[in-house]
Amino acid sequence: MIALFTLLGLAVGSFLNLCIDRLPRDESIITPPSHCQACGHRLGFFDLIPVFSYIWLRGRCRYCGTALPKRLPIVELSSACIFGLLCWNYGLHPELWMSLIYASILLVIFVIDIEHGLILDKVIYPSMVVALILSTFWIGASGWPDVGVLSALLGGVACFALMLIPYLAYPEGMGRGDVKLAAFGGLATGFPLGIIALLVGVVGGGIVALALLVTRVRG
Repeated sequence: MIALFTLLGLAVGSFLNLCIDRLPRDESIITPPSHCQACGHRLGFFDLIPVFSYIWLRGRCRYCGTALPKRLPIVELSSACIFGLLCWNYGLHPELWMSLIYASILLVIFVIDIEHGLILDKVIYPSMVVALILSTFWIGASGWPDVGVLSALLGGVACFALMLIPYLAYPEGMGRGDVKLAAFGGLATGFPLGIIALLVGVVGGGIVALALLVTRVRG
């Protein structure tokens, strides 16, 4: 079963790559069918096999030879690993499906933020709605935080407020997308776990930023 979910993760990762490519360009994720961004040629079945097509084509478009983003197999493999690990952790329980949804959303947000420095409203707002809807079904689920609608709302508001304060104090140091992402995290995990998750994320991000700064100075 873990192997099946790992393969499912590969397929989902391919779709996530499509979202990562198109959403920042305000393109539909439904139409047109998958095509090369350079020459516009519609991609065939053998061009779209996750990871293997990239390796077989040596990272280039079959039709025009343009180099494909190295991100494509990385996202697909990451999605496969995440899906496999979550299946191993939760088994075939309802919590698995919610964790897969959240993991897919966060992977899209993360990669778009890395590539474009943006947390898109068209991603984060629907994600908030999804988190609020899911909170109505996940009260006391084993292995998952006790998140009801009230807890989700409290978590979302609390995390939004905590990130809004530094944003208003120093807008140049933080984007509005980070504030909205904090609200999404609060909606997903509820109160008070949302605040704990936010603090852990801030501390972890600070450690990574400090390490990068030290490395850059020494370089």
